[in-house]
Amino acid sequence: MLMRDARIALCSVGRRMAESGLVSGASGNISVRAGDLVAVTPGGMMLDRMEPEDCPVLDLDGKLIEGERDPSSETPMHLAIYEVSGAAAIVHTHSTYGAVVATTMEELPPIHYNSLALGGVVKVAEYATYGTAELAANVRAALEGGRWGRMHAALMANHGGVTLGRDLEEAYENARLLEWLCGVYVRARMIGEPRVLTEEELQRVVERGLVPPDHSPE
Repeated sequence: MLMRDARIALCSVGRRMAESGLVSGASGNISVRAGDLVAVTPGGMMLDRMEPEDCPVLDLDGKLIEGERDPSSETPMHLAIYEVSGAAAIVHTHSTYGAVVATTMEELPPIHYNSLALGGVVKVAEYATYGTAELAANVRAALEGGRWGRMHAALMANHGGVTLGRDLEEAYENARLLEWLCGVYVRARMIGEPRVLTEEELQRVVERGLVPPDHSPE
C-alpha cells in the first residue's frame, strides 16, 4: 500500500481531531505529502471512522494513484498550498472558536506571543464556496508571508481554519494552537478589549528564539 505509514497517521490524527473538538461529523480534512505524492482523507467520511485504505493517494496534479474512495472536496486547497510551500502536512478544521473568529474578523491579532509560532497575525481568507479553486486561491493568498515570514495558519471566512506543518504532528499541534488563540481572543472580548502585542514586543520574543519554522518552497 502506497504511503502506508502516512495513511495510518491520517487515521490517528483524524481520531484525535474529533476527540478534541477540532472537527465534528464529516467536516474537516487532512493530508500528508511525500515527494510527488499526497495522501488525503476521503470525502464525506467521519475522520474518527477512517481506515488507512480509505485514504486515497494522489499526485500533485490531483490524479488518483491509489484508493477506492473519492478524495476530500477540499483537495484543491491542499494541493494549492503544497504548490507554494515546503509543508509536508496540512490540517483543515471546523473548530468552534476558529469559526467564530473567521465569521466576525478579518484577522486574528497577536494577543499572545505564541502567535509567532504560526507566523504572527493570522489572516482570514475571503469567503468562497468550499472545494472551489477560488477558495484555494484565497487561502493561499492568506498564507503569504507577513512581517515575520511565511504564515503557518489561516482562517477561512465563515468556514474554519487551516494549518501547515513540517510533518503531520506539527500541523495538528498548530491547529490546536490556532483554536486556543481564537478561544483566548473570543473570551477576552467578553470582558473587555484585548490588548494586542506591539511589533517591538514581538521582536523581543523572536530575539529570545521563538521563530516560526521555515516552510518555503523547496
